[in-house]
Amino acid sequence: MGVAKQALGLRERKKIQTKETIQREAYRLFDENGYANTTVEQIAEAAEVSPSTFFRYFPSKELVLMADDLDRVTIDALARQPADLSTLQAFRCAFDITMRTVSQDNWELERTRQRLVFSIPELKAAQFDAYHRIIRKLAEADCQRTGRDGDDFEVRIFFGVLAGALMAVIDRTPGAIDQLYRALDFIEAGMPLGAAGGES
Repeated sequence: MGVAKQALGLRERKKIQTKETIQREAYRLFDENGYANTTVEQIAEAAEVSPSTFFRYFPSKELVLMADDLDRVTIDALARQPADLSTLQAFRCAFDITMRTVSQDNWELERTRQRLVFSIPELKAAQFDAYHRIIRKLAEADCQRTGRDGDDFEVRIFFGVLAGALMAVIDRTPGAIDQLYRALDFIEAGMPLGAAGGES
């Protein structure tokens, strides 16, 4: 999602459109019928594609919700940041690029995806695995950017903490961009805890 379609050829634009149509129809059916009661055949019919076309884009029903193209945009943007930026500053720049890349329609689709993922018990384990992969890829991109060893302990810990903070925001308020930036500000400030009973 969020790729600058005008820079792509007709074939690539059609592929992106087909993928997004499958996602939108899947999310709508999950909302209406429930995840467990929605079949691949129903999604394909609603998206006006064949089941075989569905499987070309998503190997399983589960992966319709696990596919997050925003991660790839952020990881690539992080790897391009100057080496003299701190890891948090570089991530913030990469996050800014991601937000500018995503259209409003695609961000709404992403918000729906996040909401569904966190509301479907069957996907909890898969989501944990997805976050593990994202943490590893972000850490590897930052190590490449800064010339550190690809398995640097401190970088992996940093992105584990960062992912945990962002997950806490998404779990509470899926798609709330302002809250994601608030979490980054909180981390950058050293995560100072105010007095009990303060703003939540």
